Amino acid sequence: MGDKVKRIGVLTSGGDAPGMNAAIRSVVRKAVFEGLEVFGILRGYEGMMNGELIEMDSRSVSNILGRGGTMLKTARSKEFMTGEGQARAAQVLKENAIDELIIIGGNGSFKGAIDFYNNFGVKSIGIPGTIDNDLGHTDYTVGAHTSVDTVLGAVDKIRDTVTSMERIYVIEVMGREEPYIAVMAGLAGGAEEILYPGSKVDLDQMAGEIQKAEKRGKRSWLIILSEGYSSAFEMAKKIRERTGYSVRGVTLGHVQRGGSPNAPDRVLASIMGARAVDAVIEGEHGKMVAIQGRNLILVPYEKACFERDKDQQLHAGLYSLTKLLAT
Repeated sequence: MGDKVKRIGVLTSGGDAPGMNAAIRSVVRKAVFEGLEVFGILRGYEGMMNGELIEMDSRSVSNILGRGGTMLKTARSKEFMTGEGQARAAQVLKENAIDELIIIGGNGSFKGAIDFYNNFGVKSIGIPGTIDNDLGHTDYTVGAHTSVDTVLGAVDKIRDTVTSMERIYVIEVMGREEPYIAVMAGLAGGAEEILYPGSKVDLDQMAGEIQKAEKRGKRSWLIILSEGYSSAFEMAKKIRERTGYSVRGVTLGHVQRGGSPNAPDRVLASIMGARAVDAVIEGEHGKMVAIQGRNLILVPYEKACFERDKDQQLHAGLYSLTKLLAT
């Protein structure tokens, strides 16, 4: 069955992540090497419905390895999740003789791929591209390493002000449900506290710790806050009310998505892109390329989306270490 695939489509969907361009580059060049025709689909599922396709070759992806964002653009599409939207997209793929898709995206993108196959039989292989590192059965997703580096750079700069002004700062980072960015940046940035969904932090106790530390001569305090827990400004208000100290809230926002991907993300995107093409040739579909340890494996979309097996004990251990080192 796999040897019948002659033409594939590649797209990026959902939120952008550093390393998506590296993944596109790998997919295109590996596919061309294997004798496949490649079409880039612009603006994700939205562009697919509108027939926004471009033919690609090895030169189409020159000089994009280190670029942030995605050359294919991306979008979130509510219309694609309707039967009418998927029917339009399926017709576009049929008219362009595209046999299978390679989808670079996150949880929502792969849930869309599940529905697309169930409703219209469109096959695909996924590459996890999301800064949140929130897909199941993979140690890392493309973009997560770079995002932590970006946050850490901001934390280091804010730390200078925290120390100089002797204030308390609450820094809000992305991660609605998965605390990866908050925990990693908190440990690497020497944060005194990390607040994330699932963490059990008593605010009155934390306020007491801040006040005790102030009596010992420690007058600066840096708190990393995952967006799924609260907002930086709301949390700053609560701490201010409990301590009477000057507390500032900072939201880093979409700066966390941008920038040139670091070396780990470039390598991860490149090896996952090549493996995705191999999977298509082998006749696989409905699966995401994942990394466990040093091994690349294929994980069914359902497991990636609905069995989010991130190690909560690991997060708890890193949180405890952060607290110990911050004393």
